Amino acid sequence: MNFQHLRDAPLPASSVAFLWRYIKVRPIHFLAMVSLVIGAACCAVVVQYGMKLLVDAMAGESQATQVWHAFSLFMALIILENVLWRLGGWVGCYTIVGSCADLRVDLFHHLTGHPMRYFRRHFSGSLANRVSAIGAAADKVYGGLTWRIVPPCVDFIGAVVVMLAVHPAMALALIGCVVVVAALITVFGVRGRSRHIAFASQSARVGGEIVDLVSNVWTIKAFSGRERERLRLEREIGIEAQSHRRSWIYMEKARVLHDICLTIMAGGMLGWAILLWRAEQVTAGDVVMVSALTFRILHGSRDLALALVEASQQMGVIAETLGIIAQPHELSDTPEELAPTRGHIKMLDVSYAYPGGSEVFEHFFLDIPAGQSVGIAGTSGSGKSTLLGLLQRLDDVRSGVIMIDDRDIRSVSQDSLRRQIAVVPQEPALFNRSILENIGYGLPDATEQQIIEAARQAFCDEFIQGLPQGYHTLVGERGVTLSGGQRQRLGLARAFLKDAPILILDEATSALDSDSEAIIQRALSNLMRGRTVLAVAHRLSTIANFDRVLVLEDGEIVQDGTPEELRLRQGRFRTLWQMQAMVHNR
Repeated sequence: MNFQHLRDAPLPASSVAFLWRYIKVRPIHFLAMVSLVIGAACCAVVVQYGMKLLVDAMAGESQATQVWHAFSLFMALIILENVLWRLGGWVGCYTIVGSCADLRVDLFHHLTGHPMRYFRRHFSGSLANRVSAIGAAADKVYGGLTWRIVPPCVDFIGAVVVMLAVHPAMALALIGCVVVVAALITVFGVRGRSRHIAFASQSARVGGEIVDLVSNVWTIKAFSGRERERLRLEREIGIEAQSHRRSWIYMEKARVLHDICLTIMAGGMLGWAILLWRAEQVTAGDVVMVSALTFRILHGSRDLALALVEASQQMGVIAETLGIIAQPHELSDTPEELAPTRGHIKMLDVSYAYPGGSEVFEHFFLDIPAGQSVGIAGTSGSGKSTLLGLLQRLDDVRSGVIMIDDRDIRSVSQDSLRRQIAVVPQEPALFNRSILENIGYGLPDATEQQIIEAARQAFCDEFIQGLPQGYHTLVGERGVTLSGGQRQRLGLARAFLKDAPILILDEATSALDSDSEAIIQRALSNLMRGRTVLAVAHRLSTIANFDRVLVLEDGEIVQDGTPEELRLRQGRFRTLWQMQAMVHNR
């Protein structure tokens, strides 16, 4: 099966279908692994028959050659069993580890396809923990199925076959006992599924809380919140611990039930075999074999019971994760690519509202010719950032259409659309990677020389060269080792490198000091040349030289004109300009 075709298919909603998806990717590997384990388990059963032959040969009046033949068979089976176990482990190592790696990559890929509103509803740390946890859960299910569920089943079938040859009634009794025990354990395991899911959900929530707290440790210190946050986390972990105890105690109850049933079964079968031996209906070797097989099934079925309960628990973890992450994407996508554009933007009769929230745009129209620089002003909540998000298709309009060069952005792939747009946000997001990699994120195929040239254009080459390892210096989580101005210039360097026809500036200088802002304004002036620019700015001075300014209020354009025209005309822009001028002059 073509793995890329499988990867592009929607993720299954059920845990069984999800795990089966990766078995279909490596069918030969899984078949070989299970076959080797079955072969090893069969050898383990036949070894008991070899022991019977050896005991009977020694207890009777057999010749020495028959004893040594039985011994040779016994040893050969032990050696073959061990070889098959080790081969199964070797194949399983590559098969299961590879499958668990694939499913985590696929789950992450699916996760990143959700719209931004999805990430506002969920803890980022909780989502990350779920992606990691599902890999561990799948590993336990695949491994448990292969090494803890299949062998006891083979032992049982083999024991029944062997006992049929010794005493058919004992074989039928064994079948009845195991069927009753298996039914009890299965029902018990299914009924405990809700406890395991509840524990998995709370565990993921606690993980998300811890990540959130660590990410905001400055705020905790600044507001003397260590004790408050300790108490809050203590409550959350207390709830998790309670869920964990309920899940654990339920597993212990399953173990107790299993031990009682299997002890009765083992004692009964062995006592029956001894009575048959005293009645001379079976040989001493038969008693040894029945004893060995019964105790093997005892231990094997204990592993089977624990594996079934654990598999139920891990399937609950997988189901809970799939319920959160693998839900269908709310934004449709298409493989069709958006060709390189000139950057002509149109928004025709657009309406949009936050899910379950208030209306943002209603019958909104906007036309921005290619190459025009447009500043967007207005108070908080007027729709400025939402407008930029819709243009990037971080969410879909409720009605109407957004077009780039007369092409509906919903008719092309999201990635190809975003390749035509460079974004410089207020706080550029940096990975804990080298500066070279962070700038190069704007154009994955860029050479090192191209990256350095983009850094020079963004006026950040000088400070980069002053760092201990230059362009290979790690910036720390979210760029914490750099100042705000330095991070902003790296964001600009990304945009220079990307060289997209449409440039979005989302309050790109609002959080900077005057010196940093002056440097970045020079870089922005160079970056804007020949591009269609949309810039949200709280500092109106940053858009004073733009071709055009839009003033938004409650999702409507209340003013539209050049900055000079709007400064002279009575209206919202003039009021905001005068207020900022007064603040600046104080």
